[in-house]
Amino acid sequence: MKSGFVAIVGKPNVGKSTLLNMMLREKVSIVSHKPQTTRFNILGILTTEDAQIIFIDTPGIMKKAKNVLDKSLLKEAFSSLQDADVVVMVVEPTYPTEEDLKVLEAVKQSGKPSILVINKIDTVRDKKELLPIMEHYSRLHDFREFVPISALYRDGIDILIDVIKKYLPEGELYFPEDQITDKPLRVIVAEIIREKIYQLYHEEIPYATAVHVEEFIDPEEHPEENRKKVYIRAIIYVERESQKPIIIGEGGRKIKQLGMAARKDIEALLGKPVFLELHVKVKPKWRRNEAFIRSLNRI
Repeated sequence: MKSGFVAIVGKPNVGKSTLLNMMLREKVSIVSHKPQTTRFNILGILTTEDAQIIFIDTPGIMKKAKNVLDKSLLKEAFSSLQDADVVVMVVEPTYPTEEDLKVLEAVKQSGKPSILVINKIDTVRDKKELLPIMEHYSRLHDFREFVPISALYRDGIDILIDVIKKYLPEGELYFPEDQITDKPLRVIVAEIIREKIYQLYHEEIPYATAVHVEEFIDPEEHPEENRKKVYIRAIIYVERESQKPIIIGEGGRKIKQLGMAARKDIEALLGKPVFLELHVKVKPKWRRNEAFIRSLNRI
């Protein structure tokens, strides 16, 4: 039996979260076309007959931190490298950018066995174009393997899993076989709501919002509540009073649309009907509040 931790690192918006979800065949990490969607390390656990791979989906490593939240994201990403047995660096099918080189420097400093994953190969007409890119990266660092994939279409995912297994240490299971993440349901639910904010709102609004699940009542666990649906009450925090009506929308239409989209995914996750109640509150400058940021990961 092999078991170990695998850090998935890369610049923002390179497809790390999509890759994690596809490897698990379950959605544990939110996905958006906007960069810097992931805000903390998320463990995804894949257990097969011969291995348990604990993936660490990390925030994208950016060039410069603008605030306490950005610093927290970078800290999360770099800490994953220290905890990992294997590092998977995800890049696009292009020559490295300045951000890629910053990620690569962190990979080098970790000293861990590393695999270069070239994602989004579905955007490349002739796969021969990948050869000089791999050759270029091979001159920059001693990667153990190069694996071209399309996470979106699950092309090359099984090959990547087999490659990762080769570099894992021998060991016992860290988690039960049926567990797919270490995050409590409240955190996953909050992340689903935040994902829909990224999908439905534009410009700065998604980055200025945080989500906290205040109540989560499952009728199976709390029959005394006499409820027929899972009751979830969540707070959407914004930084300025002017952002609150944008989230709510005229006549409450926008937040209703948000609630419907989030409830659909939450019900799919839980396999149960859900009553989702959303509220919007203003918490000025929360992205500069380190204690508040830490609390979001410890619901």
